[in-house]
Amino acid sequence: MKKLEPPKAFNRRAFLETAGYGAATLMLWPFISSCDGQFSKAASPVMDPDFIPDIDLELSAVERDIPILSGPKTKVWVFEGDLITGDKEALQASKGSYLGPTIKVRKGQKIRIRFQNNIPEETIVHWHGMHVPAEDDGHPQDVIHSGETYIYEYEVMNRAGTYWYHPHPHGRTGPQVYNGLAGLLLVTDEEEQQLNLPKGEFDRPVVIQDRSFDEDNQLVYIQSRMDSMRGFLGDKILINGNAEKVLNLKSGCAYRLRLPNGSNSRIYKLAWEDGSPITVIGIDGSLLSAPKELPYLMLGPAKRADVWLDLSDKPEGIRLTMKNESFPLEVMSGGMMMEGGETSLPQGSEYEVFTVKTTSSGSNEYSLPQQLVKSNYIDPSTAENLNNPRQFSFAMDHMEWTINGRTWETTGVVDEETVKLGSTEVWELINSSAMMGNDSGGGMMGDGGMMGGDEGMMSGGDMMGNMMQMPHPVHIHQVQFNILERDVSDVDSQLWEAVKEGFINDGWQDTVLLLPGMKARVIMEFKDFKGLFVYHCHNLEHEDMGMMRNFKIT
Repeated sequence: MKKLEPPKAFNRRAFLETAGYGAATLMLWPFISSCDGQFSKAASPVMDPDFIPDIDLELSAVERDIPILSGPKTKVWVFEGDLITGDKEALQASKGSYLGPTIKVRKGQKIRIRFQNNIPEETIVHWHGMHVPAEDDGHPQDVIHSGETYIYEYEVMNRAGTYWYHPHPHGRTGPQVYNGLAGLLLVTDEEEQQLNLPKGEFDRPVVIQDRSFDEDNQLVYIQSRMDSMRGFLGDKILINGNAEKVLNLKSGCAYRLRLPNGSNSRIYKLAWEDGSPITVIGIDGSLLSAPKELPYLMLGPAKRADVWLDLSDKPEGIRLTMKNESFPLEVMSGGMMMEGGETSLPQGSEYEVFTVKTTSSGSNEYSLPQQLVKSNYIDPSTAENLNNPRQFSFAMDHMEWTINGRTWETTGVVDEETVKLGSTEVWELINSSAMMGNDSGGGMMGDGGMMGGDEGMMSGGDMMGNMMQMPHPVHIHQVQFNILERDVSDVDSQLWEAVKEGFINDGWQDTVLLLPGMKARVIMEFKDFKGLFVYHCHNLEHEDMGMMRNFKIT
C-alpha cells in the first residue's frame, strides 16, 4: 500500500521531549520498557477509486489551547473534522470542548475518513466497537508519523449503538486519550428508526472522564509508578470535556442520555441521588430487547450505556444529580493496601458526577417502548468449542501486565490466538487475581498461589508482581459478543454484594468489566474479514504496559 505523503524521519530525542505534552509530570518508563524496540512501517493506503463514499470527511489530530477551567487555557490534543461530502448532520463539532466531533452514520453507508496526524508523535485511530477490515481497525502496527495521512474506507455493518473513536498507538494510548483525543461515533439503522426514541436536541451525549490539573490549569498525568500500575485516576470529573457538570434540559420532555465512560481507568457506579431507578435502553453495540431498570449502573472504562430520562412530570427549575455510589474496590497486593498515586477522588468513593437542571419547559412525543429490538443473540449450540472455551487469563506476572503470561508483540500471535473465518467461538476471560474470602486473613490467590495473612509473604516486586488485585475491562476488537455467564465464585463477597445489581449481560457488547477473580464467558462470530486484530485490557495504563495481544482470523 502506498503512502499519501513520504514518511518523516523519526527523531527519538524530539519524541521524548514532546511525550510529556500537557502533563506536569509524565512517567515515560511504561512506554520505553514495553516497546518492541522497533517501529512498524505505517500502512497508509491511497483512496480506492472504486469506493464511492456516502460520507467523506477529513479528521485531524491537532494541538490546541482550550478553556476548561477559569483562568489560563489548557493545552490539549483534539480531533477536528470537516465534511467533504454527505449529509450535513454526519459531522457535528463539539463546541467549546476538547472532544472530537460526533460522527453520525447509518448501517449500510460507506464512509471515507482522511485522517491526518498533526501532533508531534506517532498515532493511529481505532473505531471502538466497529466491525471493519483489519486495515481500518487502527492496529498499532499502522501508526503514522506526524504530518502523515491515513485513509479509512469501510461500510458501516454495525447495529444501531453508541460507539467511539480514539488513538491506538502502543505505549501511548493512555496519554493521547488523556490529552483529549476521543470522539463519539453514533450508528443508527432501520430497526432503531422505527422506534419512537428521542432525536436531535433530546438525544444527548454525556461523556464522563476524570482529569487532574496543576495551578496553571495544565493537565497532570502520571506522577508515580503506582499511577501506572493501578491506572490513572484524576481528581476532577468532566462531562463532555467541560468542568461545568450541568445538563440544561427542558421539563416536560423525554431524553436519551448516551453515557460513555471515557476515563483511562476509573470505574463508575452511577445512581440517581433521589433513589430513582436508572432505565437502560442500550449497551455498547446495540439497543436492548427491552428496557432495564437498575438501582445503579456499573460502567467500566470504554463501556457505553444509553439511559432513558423522563422529565415529562418534572417542573421547571428542579435539579437531578447523578452520583457515584461507593463500593469497596481497593488496589491490593499480598493482602496489603498499595500506597502512592493519591487522589482526592479514590476509586469507589462517593462524589457527584453530573446534575440535570430543567432551565425551561417544553414537550415532545417520545415514549419509552416496552419492546425495543429483536435480540437475535448467537445460539450457543453453534459454537464449536462450547464445552471447551479458549481461556485468556489477565494478570500481573513479575511486574508485567500479561495475558496468558505474554505481553505485547507488534505482530506476534500464537496458535491459541488464531481463529478461523466463519467460526463461532466461546472465550473465557479470566481475571486471575482474587481475594480468598472475608475470613482469609488477607490471603489472596494469584498466579503465584495462595498467600495467607502474615505467612508466606514474598517481598518487593515479586509480591506485587504475582499478587496485585485489579479489575480489568477487557475489549475485543472487530466483534460484538454476547455474554453467556459470569462466574463470581472467586470474587470478594463484600465487593460483589455492593455492585452485583449494576451489571448488564444482555445486548451486544465489545467490552466486559472483570472484577478481581471474575470469569466471563462470551460468544462471538468471526466473519467477513481476515487479518490481525487485538484484544486487551481497556485500563489504558495496563494496555500501554503490555496487557494487549493479537488474535488472527485466517
